[in-house]
Amino acid sequence: MPSTAELRAQCRVFISGSLPTTPAEDFAELSRWCEVNEADHDLYGSGNLIQGFERRIAKILGKERALFCISGTMAQAIALRIACEAKGGDTVALHPTAHVLLHERENYQFLDLFRAVRVGDPFRTWSAEDLQAWPGPVSAAFYELPMREIGGQLPSWESLKALGEHCRKRGIHFHMDGARLWEAAAGYGQPASDIAAIFDSVYVSLYKGIGGLAGAMLAGDVDFIARAEVWLRRFGGNVARATPYVAAAAARFDERIARMPRYLERAKEVARVVSARPGMRVNPSEPQVNMMHVYCAASRERLTAIRDELAGAHGIWLFGAARHAPLAGESSFEWYVGDALLQMPDRELEHILDLFAERLRPSQ
Repeated sequence: MPSTAELRAQCRVFISGSLPTTPAEDFAELSRWCEVNEADHDLYGSGNLIQGFERRIAKILGKERALFCISGTMAQAIALRIACEAKGGDTVALHPTAHVLLHERENYQFLDLFRAVRVGDPFRTWSAEDLQAWPGPVSAAFYELPMREIGGQLPSWESLKALGEHCRKRGIHFHMDGARLWEAAAGYGQPASDIAAIFDSVYVSLYKGIGGLAGAMLAGDVDFIARAEVWLRRFGGNVARATPYVAAAAARFDERIARMPRYLERAKEVARVVSARPGMRVNPSEPQVNMMHVYCAASRERLTAIRDELAGAHGIWLFGAARHAPLAGESSFEWYVGDALLQMPDRELEHILDLFAERLRPSQ
């Protein structure tokens, strides 16, 4: 029985994200870009390439400074730790589906970084009213845009601004998990700088929507980033050479940012096609960014079996992993609408969905 990785490797058609590339292809592209742009190596964060890109990201976000971090997990931990230190407390308000809570192995507890309190409903975005409902003091509030675990939902623009104003009036540091900020900017129809202006600090990914190899940027005022540099060294994140990560992000940055509105429009088209199939629906019903969760009337195990069958028989890779849904007998998976779906003709997508829907039908 082939492993999941082996099944995926033999596929020729992909639905979610961008089309896969080989290391040789990536490094060849990177080499050409570095040669054309006369890129230099940095040394522990010092160099024209890395510092120039930091300045560029800071300007795009409307912040005084930005700092390259080797991972988003590290950037978030640093941001929330120093935010709490500055406020003289240790409590961070987060949504129950925050990445910090679900995907970082409880680092904030084991590293004694801060205390987390959950605010809002797990299936909805949260607001100033939700934060006000917490009875104790809060040093920092952490907001993910968009909220991945609930299908890429965004709070209304008015609600987000009201929450930012609430935090400012009460001296609460407002931090954005902007791993997909570029996608959120397309969803709001607002420049990234206008969104970032609502927050005291911002983290953005250099590989998720951008297509880089790895890495992140943490942005804020001069004092905030100066303290972040100290913590970056404490975490061992000030690597000798960040050149590959910075160059890979810089090489694809403009092109990917420019495509975000097209990705969003394609996501809305895809959602309509999916919803027309029996036993399938999307959350949210109309995508707010270029991602969605597809819910199916079948178990997680059944969805995984169908995925593997289509991969083996047709060379089609449908999704990464299925998850249990709140209702018994249902499960879901995530689609990020990127280059793969942007380039796929409607007829091909409809054929793939028909193959999938046929296998979803209960056996007679």
